[in-house]
Amino acid sequence: MPITEVTPTNVVIHPLVLLSVVDHYNRVAKNTKKRVVGVLLGQWNPDNTVNVANSYAIPFEEDERDPSVWYLDHNYHESMYEMFKKVNAKEKVVGWYHSGPKLRASDLEINELFKKFIPKPVLVVIDVKPKDLEIPTEAYYAVEEVHDDGTETTQTFIHVPSSIEAEEAEEIGVEHLLRDIKDNNVGNLSTKITNQLNSLRSLQLRLESIRDYLEKVVSGQLPVNHQIIYNLQDIFNALPSLDVPQLVKAFNIKTNDELFAIYISSLIRSIIALHELIDNKIMLKKVENNEDEPKAENTTAEANKDKAEATTSTDNKEKSEINVTIKNNIKKNKE
Repeated sequence: MPITEVTPTNVVIHPLVLLSVVDHYNRVAKNTKKRVVGVLLGQWNPDNTVNVANSYAIPFEEDERDPSVWYLDHNYHESMYEMFKKVNAKEKVVGWYHSGPKLRASDLEINELFKKFIPKPVLVVIDVKPKDLEIPTEAYYAVEEVHDDGTETTQTFIHVPSSIEAEEAEEIGVEHLLRDIKDNNVGNLSTKITNQLNSLRSLQLRLESIRDYLEKVVSGQLPVNHQIIYNLQDIFNALPSLDVPQLVKAFNIKTNDELFAIYISSLIRSIIALHELIDNKIMLKKVENNEDEPKAENTTAEANKDKAEATTSTDNKEKSEINVTIKNNIKKNKE
């Protein structure tokens, strides 16, 4: 069992740290099996929570065939930390991170190296390519484990709860970032439905984890953890009792109100579509009438032109006949 000592109760990770780790991975180890390592900056709070507000990358190499062979540039770490202290002296080294996605055999050795800079380093494994809709962070803390047979104590990692929290300024920055990568062609309704589906999938994964744990406890594969059982009981106690008539009536009223709004929306949408159809038909009819009027005007103009040409031709013919008659009369008089 582990020696009793002060351990962190929760590790709070800020969005800036996640963005920095993802950027570090994309620059150094994208499309490879390598992992990246960096330093976490923040504060240890009086309530034993660790606030991780910033981070920076450090050069790290390890042999893929032999995990015990690795290299970490601690001189680079010392230089970077001195520069960060000049910018913000409140941020201290609280631990280190790597891109995992799981613990490695050499993590305890790397953790011992960080103990030269901080007595109680915290390890945060950040999954840069998560497959499930879960928090992509896992926090660990190294403790000494005492064996009952009297052998030498060994180092082991224990899991520490972690969460992602942001201050107001960080929330604004994250919202702007999401706005840039969001598809503007997708409407707000589609976005809300997608978010709800993702939330339901995440809830399903949590329920499946609870089910698997309880099945293993019942079958004897895992020991009973009373703290977990108490937490599950609190969750079940928070669920509403659907046998209360007032609650059933309230659910029915709420459902009917939402269905009524959906029905009215569908009806309005149908009326608008019908109105647009009628407007299109009226517009097409006007266009056809405007096209017919120039044709009629052109026909009338052509008829008037033909009539004028016929009249001119007749007048010219009559004038020619008169001239011929006059010439004949003059000729007779001369004779």
